[in-house]
Amino acid sequence: MKIKTKFLSFLFIVSTAILVAQEQDQVVQDIIKESNSNSKLEEIAHELLDVVGPRLVGTPQMKNAHDWAVKKYKTWGINAENEQWGTWKGWERGITHIDMISPRLQTLEGRQLAWSPSTGKKGVSAEVVILPEAEDSAAFQDMISSVKGKFVMISMPQTTGRPDDNWEEWATEESFEKMKKERDSLDNLWDNRLENTGYGRRELPKALEEAGAAGIVTSNWSRGFGVNKVFGAYTNDIPSIDISLEDYGLLYRLAENGDTPKIKVVAESKDLGEVPTFNTIARIEGTEKPEEYVILSAHFDSWDGATGATDNGTGTMVMMEAMRILKEVYPNPKRTIIAGHWGSEEQGLNGSRAFVKDHPEIVDNLQALFNQDNGTGRVVNLSGNGFLNAYDYLGDWLNAVPGEISERIETNFPGTPGRGGSDYASFVAAGAPAFNLSSLSWDYWNYTWHTNRDTYDKIVFDDVRDNVILTAILAYKASEDNEKTSREQRVLPVDRRSGERMAWPEARDATRKGGLD
Repeated sequence: MKIKTKFLSFLFIVSTAILVAQEQDQVVQDIIKESNSNSKLEEIAHELLDVVGPRLVGTPQMKNAHDWAVKKYKTWGINAENEQWGTWKGWERGITHIDMISPRLQTLEGRQLAWSPSTGKKGVSAEVVILPEAEDSAAFQDMISSVKGKFVMISMPQTTGRPDDNWEEWATEESFEKMKKERDSLDNLWDNRLENTGYGRRELPKALEEAGAAGIVTSNWSRGFGVNKVFGAYTNDIPSIDISLEDYGLLYRLAENGDTPKIKVVAESKDLGEVPTFNTIARIEGTEKPEEYVILSAHFDSWDGATGATDNGTGTMVMMEAMRILKEVYPNPKRTIIAGHWGSEEQGLNGSRAFVKDHPEIVDNLQALFNQDNGTGRVVNLSGNGFLNAYDYLGDWLNAVPGEISERIETNFPGTPGRGGSDYASFVAAGAPAFNLSSLSWDYWNYTWHTNRDTYDKIVFDDVRDNVILTAILAYKASEDNEKTSREQRVLPVDRRSGERMAWPEARDATRKGGLD
């Protein structure tokens, strides 16, 4: 009788375990089905990128994005809030219109840089000159007064507007090599010209402003057809504009040959003083271990030369869609699942660093964080970030991911700790298990990263959808894992340059008051 009872008890335990396993497998299947048959990615992308638009820290559009995300989460039954972590220089972009008015008329492609002072509605008209070439800083001081009342070009003119892969495909080997030598020589000459001013790249625009320049003209080419990097201005009172390679080259040649080009610049913008900055935090509360956490991480801000589609609209879309699906098919997670949409990553991981500093109770009890931030491509790399036993749990969780997704991912265990580049590094520095879902390039660095072409049409939705499935399954498995993840750190290797053993990165606080110096 006792033997029969023990046998029945054993069968009950085994059957219960099978049922639990089947139920868990069903959650994975439900995640895949919901992602493929009821995706909201296109809807999220349109609302975020086309309607809300670019999300530069300190702008009304950034606040609009935070408010939109909170409302969107609430439509899915997910609690979300905007959490202030600091303040920033408030600024709002207006109309930019640039025309060459002499020696002929032509509208030019360009825009004011972020936080650039306004020209007002009437604009500024002036001659365009090349940065004076001096033998040394003393000679430059003797020449700097010549820029008074003029727009000054401070970027190197490009040898070619064709990217290297275009030359590789069509040019002779001799022609390609000749072009590269000419470009390298021009690079060196221009570097010398800048060095001989005695100013750094950030200080030079301010020095020209103090000398009475009418404005600063740059062209920060991104080594691809039609793409420029668009960052921030360093002037306080005069406009700073960035112009396309083609139009910059036109102005440069005219100035170089004594044709006295003149432009009219209307670059309207508003200085809004000091404004609050936020993270948007969404939560699905845990049921069994609510004080342990899984975080889905993506920075929310962008530069504003375009709409920030792949930096980091796609990462934002992945985390929002994963949260929506988890709420739908896994509404009562074991651990609390958080989506962190960080502000001001572009200025130094500020939103995530502030969160780490302000929420030690979450960081100390973090089961895992998954971050995505490098373009629209499918995830192809996952590092253990220096956590010695990361393989044990990440490997188990990845086993639940469909093979057609997981087999593309190259893993590196235990790896070394990420030290920057994206928000996962803020958590790694605090000793918390945080991992970056690194994706396929799709020419990210040249064509969309911080450029004027980072727009909706660059999104590859099939790849992003696969990333949603991956992220949602990893979050689900991390939440359900019976064990708390190990934080044991590997012994880091010796740095070949210094000869010293590498140290674990140190946690840093955010810049809590930015752009107001």
